[in-house]
Amino acid sequence: MLYSNIQYFCPMRFRIKADLFYDVYTSSTCIFNIQALGNSYNQKIISESLEIAPNLPFKEFSLPDSKIRFITVQANEFVPFQVCYQGEIDVKYKTVSKKTLFKNTSIFDLDNKIVPYLSPSRLCPSDKLMNLAFKLFGYLQSDIEKAVAVNDWIFNNVDYVPGTTDASTSAYDTLNQREGVCKDFAHLGIALCRALNIPARYFTCYATNINPPDIHACFEVYIGGQWIIFDPTRLSNLSSLVKIAHGKDGSEVAVASLFGNASCTYMNIECENLNGDLIPMYASDDFFISY
Repeated sequence: MLYSNIQYFCPMRFRIKADLFYDVYTSSTCIFNIQALGNSYNQKIISESLEIAPNLPFKEFSLPDSKIRFITVQANEFVPFQVCYQGEIDVKYKTVSKKTLFKNTSIFDLDNKIVPYLSPSRLCPSDKLMNLAFKLFGYLQSDIEKAVAVNDWIFNNVDYVPGTTDASTSAYDTLNQREGVCKDFAHLGIALCRALNIPARYFTCYATNINPPDIHACFEVYIGGQWIIFDPTRLSNLSSLVKIAHGKDGSEVAVASLFGNASCTYMNIECENLNGDLIPMYASDDFFISY
């Protein structure tokens, strides 16, 4: 159906799976963020299961007013364990016409929940990138043009090189090193957009065509009352993502946060689109995908 240059698509069903194996060297608490985002307008959980072996103490929780879900596991010294999550998820996305996004959103009029995504964060120090951001993109008139230009610039100027960064790598580091992985590309996109006074946030997801399969990171910008998604790596199919979480940066919604001494020995991630890919891999110059 077509309403005011916003096109809504029928739900697409995905089968997702995450298997994580850990060795434990001292008693440790581990927090995981691997479950699909809880039921919302865009996403519905049809079925899911969670297994933790051996039988360790664990709990599931969400932050206040949030559908983002976490799993906390209490691991015992020298007892290896595994976390296995799988589910079938329906995702209903929409595409938004570029011509509806050319009017910039006034910061004065922003909803209070959006305002925090304008501020610097530990991994997205946008205050350090303001001069560069305005030099590269300040001449563009609309926020959507700036966001597109940021996304393209990162793809053209930063190399995708696995194993070159770690959890402490910031957008400023990535800008200087000019290499990284999906989380680093996303952090740089967020930092540059915030430096241009565009609200931006980190977006973590299952993606169908990532090779090798892994949990993927993109970024979203808030323009025209919509969260518009961008992937500066251009590795994912934007029509085939299952959202896990969003946050100010990856530190808020890390796949695994470990408190103690444990290490991942094996990880298997799967995401299958049960309907097949129904639209092109990337949003066109005229339409953008909104979640």
